Amino acid sequence: MRLDGEDVTGRRPDEIARAGVGLVPQCRRIWPTLTVQEHLELAGRHARRGPRRGRSAAELYQLLPRLAERRRQLAGQLSGGEQQMLAIARALVTHPKVVLLDEPSEGLAPLVVDQIGGMIKAIASDGVAVLLVEQDLHLAFGVSDEIAVMAKGVIVHRSETMAFRRDPATARRLLGIEA
Repeated sequence: MRLDGEDVTGRRPDEIARAGVGLVPQCRRIWPTLTVQEHLELAGRHARRGPRRGRSAAELYQLLPRLAERRRQLAGQLSGGEQQMLAIARALVTHPKVVLLDEPSEGLAPLVVDQIGGMIKAIASDGVAVLLVEQDLHLAFGVSDEIAVMAKGVIVHRSETMAFRRDPATARRLLGIEA
């Protein structure tokens, strides 16, 4: 895997993070006994050097007022949506070049999924590349410029989102649904 021409294949996770990759894992991986603020401080302490992308904790609190209200609360006491917002914020305070989001809508209410979609759009508008793995097509289509469909770990189709949506035969063949 190459990031800005630099081979990061086989590197330790901390080295990949310092190279500019922010990760929002499927299971969120928050520490339940740390507060929201402690999560952001800890992640921000190891932020990557170089051109700043992403947002500071203060900027994230403006974007996510619910997290600001909960900043002193233990992460384990947050709702699932709040934990997902924390996981995204934690990735952003590292000033990544690219953010990898793995199923960010999993188990969340539709209103929260819409908020997550807004966050993803904000991340991209900051100049941060976003790689989204998502089964919720409404969310994926709403935030993506390009769609790649994978089967058994191999990309079997790639196109602009609007082109994919205008091709129901391909969507039906690859996904078994109408796009």
